[in-house]
Amino acid sequence: MDELLDKYDLEYGDFGDEEPVALKRTPRKAYKNVMVRELEDAVVKNALQTTYTPSRFEEEWLLAALGNFYQDNVITDVLSKVKGGKEANVYCCTAHDAVGVELVAAKVYRPRQQRNLRNDKMYRDGRPVLKADGTAVKGSDHRMIRAMNKKSDYGKTVQHTSWLMYEYTTLAALHQAGAAVPKPYAVNDNCIVMGYRGSETAGAPTLHEIDLEESEALPLFQEVMRNIALMLEREMIHGDLSAFNILYWEGEITLIDFPQVTHSRNNDNAHLILSRDVRRVCDYFAQQGVECDAEAIMERLWERHETNDWYGCEWLSS
Repeated sequence: MDELLDKYDLEYGDFGDEEPVALKRTPRKAYKNVMVRELEDAVVKNALQTTYTPSRFEEEWLLAALGNFYQDNVITDVLSKVKGGKEANVYCCTAHDAVGVELVAAKVYRPRQQRNLRNDKMYRDGRPVLKADGTAVKGSDHRMIRAMNKKSDYGKTVQHTSWLMYEYTTLAALHQAGAAVPKPYAVNDNCIVMGYRGSETAGAPTLHEIDLEESEALPLFQEVMRNIALMLEREMIHGDLSAFNILYWEGEITLIDFPQVTHSRNNDNAHLILSRDVRRVCDYFAQQGVECDAEAIMERLWERHETNDWYGCEWLSS
């Protein structure tokens, strides 16, 4: 940091008629912009506090992904990595006082995932591509559409942004509607900061990792079904729901991982996708002693969806 400041003073201080060699090769305005960016990056990196010690490769992209959240008073520290995955890592972070909670989760997508996200065509059918501000790409935006069709680097970045923004906007809509999902606090082009479940050193386990007490299995099954119905009422299907992405913490469940959320009326595969979600959930809870008929529940869900009649959902528990 001091070296950069010294460099800045030398090249933009009172140097009279003797211009630095670098300025003779580069226009002053452009060179100054480069210097300012270097200084800003250094200030940000110098301010980042990470109790967690990332690997050498991990550190570079982690700090790059989280830097603006430090600047914007969203997080103040990275305490631990609580989940590693092919698409993203999840970190437990100390939240800034302005956020109003003690801990938040930062879901940071891996750098390679900007070029190699999962094959999501089945989920994307019937839903528009989202831009970084959460609005849909218009048909008149030929540059974006062309890039996606050609699968260029820019096109892959557009698809990555859309994938991430679907998770963020879905979390925002569902949390506001009363679903058992993390509250989203902030987003950038490669990370979402959201509500956290777990301790400072370990995230909440998934249902797949635990066996439920007999007394809590049925109520939690009913709660999962309430959330499935709540999503479907809003024409959303999770698309990848199972015991692997339902967290359990202090007797409550939290549904996570929404980037592949599917539109129930515009996607020709909607019935198939929802059936798979319901079956996977029922398979887990059947192992926990809950009597549940996935086909019967799916039939009743889809009937309510087609008639748009969502008055009372007690029938979902049987």
